[in-house]
Amino acid sequence: MSDHLLIHIVLLLTIAVITVSLSRRLHFPPILGYIIVGIIVGPNGFGWIDKVENIELLAEFGIVFLLFAIGLEFSFAQMIAMRRQVFGLGTIQVFTTAGIIYFLGNLAGLDANTNIVIAGAFALSSTAIVIKQLTEQSEIQSRHGRAAVGILIFQDIMAIPLLILIPALAMSGGGENALTWALTMAFLKGVLVVVVMHMIGKYLLRPLFHEVASAKSQELFTLTVLTVALGAAAFTEEMGLSMTLGAFLAGMMLSETEYRHQIESDIRPFQDILLGLFFVTVGMIISIDVLANHFWTILGLTVAIFIIKGSVLYLVARLFKKEGGVSLRIALSLSQVGEFGLVLMTLAFTYKLLPEETGNILLTAAVLSMSIAPFLVKFNGKIAKKIHSSSYHASHHEIENTIEQDNKNIKDHVILCGFGRVGQTVSRFLHKSNKRFIALDMDIKRVHEARSAGESVYYGDAAKETILHSAYINKAKSVIITFIDFHATIKIITTIRRMNPDIPILVRTLDDQHVNELIEAGANEVVPDTFESSIMLASHLMLMIGEPASQVLKQTRNIRKNRYKTLANFYPGEGDNPLEQHQVMTGIIHTVLIEGEMFSVGKTLKSLNLSEFNVHVEAIKRGHVRGENPSKETKLRLDDHLVLSGLQEDIERAEKYLKTGK
Repeated sequence: MSDHLLIHIVLLLTIAVITVSLSRRLHFPPILGYIIVGIIVGPNGFGWIDKVENIELLAEFGIVFLLFAIGLEFSFAQMIAMRRQVFGLGTIQVFTTAGIIYFLGNLAGLDANTNIVIAGAFALSSTAIVIKQLTEQSEIQSRHGRAAVGILIFQDIMAIPLLILIPALAMSGGGENALTWALTMAFLKGVLVVVVMHMIGKYLLRPLFHEVASAKSQELFTLTVLTVALGAAAFTEEMGLSMTLGAFLAGMMLSETEYRHQIESDIRPFQDILLGLFFVTVGMIISIDVLANHFWTILGLTVAIFIIKGSVLYLVARLFKKEGGVSLRIALSLSQVGEFGLVLMTLAFTYKLLPEETGNILLTAAVLSMSIAPFLVKFNGKIAKKIHSSSYHASHHEIENTIEQDNKNIKDHVILCGFGRVGQTVSRFLHKSNKRFIALDMDIKRVHEARSAGESVYYGDAAKETILHSAYINKAKSVIITFIDFHATIKIITTIRRMNPDIPILVRTLDDQHVNELIEAGANEVVPDTFESSIMLASHLMLMIGEPASQVLKQTRNIRKNRYKTLANFYPGEGDNPLEQHQVMTGIIHTVLIEGEMFSVGKTLKSLNLSEFNVHVEAIKRGHVRGENPSKETKLRLDDHLVLSGLQEDIERAEKYLKTGK
């Protein structure tokens, strides 16, 4: 039995690798790949995993970690900052959509419990797909992007009462009084759980994680995170509520601690696999027979989902005085069913609240809507331009006219792409030097605040030729990109180079991960935050300890001139992840002890030709003396310490060669 189970797991992973790879090649969301894997291996496919209890167990753990991950991303600060979109747009959209779907379900003859589940599930959109797609398209800070994020935040909030509601519906058994009593008890339990979890988070988790972090053990830290997540899930289950509610609340609690980013970093290696596992289990529930037998019904339901949700979203956005094009882009981005909807439906299957055939039809329609969603999000701008061409172009034309009219006599100015903290700091230096600039930013609130204060800041996408033309790029002296969104930066550089091949472009980036790509795209200078902060610290230190200012300036100039190459390699520590080092193309410094019968004993550096391995000889330490940049004619002796720098895999190959000659 165990052999068969192991074979099933290997087959599952093999098919997952192939399917998800194909999905990425075809630019399909990986979620769809996992769902297809579930369909293939499940009882309705080849039946490699055919035991219902196994499926339910996998689904429960998948859902627990899905909700934990979403809870970890949840931010009260973000919710408060976007309260108008969250509690305005979000509230009306969710309740209006759920109300319409409940009414239609009633007309279709669905029973009350099934109807409540479907109305709640279908009112929610896909946080994972929408946020990822909008981020990749650099639209997350646009008007429709911010509105979409606000609505998604409220939908995530609404998941809490819905997660409480499903076990309550299952316990009610039937009858209005029983349902009222069950809902009342569930509500009271829910309030108690939220209060208890909040108190635990505030008074227990912070000191616990402080103690765990002080032990400096990654295994202990990760183990503690998993214990908290699963412990919270077990607690809510014992209270007669959903396991997933506990996981979601655990994620929310941990998101408020100073260890949030460390937690995200630690769970990331297996988080995506666990989320993928949930979508595999969703695929296992879907029946190919049901899809074939009810194809037109499922297709009709999918179209109905888009029409109902899209119409509600469009009208609500218009109610909040959004322009026609922006409203349509919001509607197109959020008109699908999301992962929370799938969570609610799979839970409803577990609690026998969804009839098998009806539930399968509805679940398949929900999954189909998710599969279409990435394409609607991707082309939302083009569709909006086609349908709302007049208002869309009028709005953009108005923005472009404003920039042109305000700056018609400008020349030798700087175009500032991004007006966040870094952009604003740069603008103050320009102000003090009496240099003119035009700043472009996609955050409407920031633009409004800055313009109210008399700043030369405009709402506009710097990746669009018309906006750059309005900013008189042909007369500008230089362009600086001050934010760290790589995809957006590449788009802006490509557009600028198409319009003006010679204008200097200065780019800010977080680290050296994409320096070469940015330079190849057309950037003249790339400034990584990490290296610049290191240089500034070192410069201040050298001045404090009496180093001449001219010498410090010379050193910093040389480092910048060589594009930080002298800072590229580091001695790795226990906490460093070699995989991450490779991903950001950061090298390491490693010392090889020349000893025993090693091949390299008595050989010159010239004869060894270590440059073939893409490594550099930094120094040779002989006794207590360290010789920097040794001559090529230097012979290696026993007990020499050869200091090498380069990528870890290159150094490993070079070390093997030094030892064996192979």
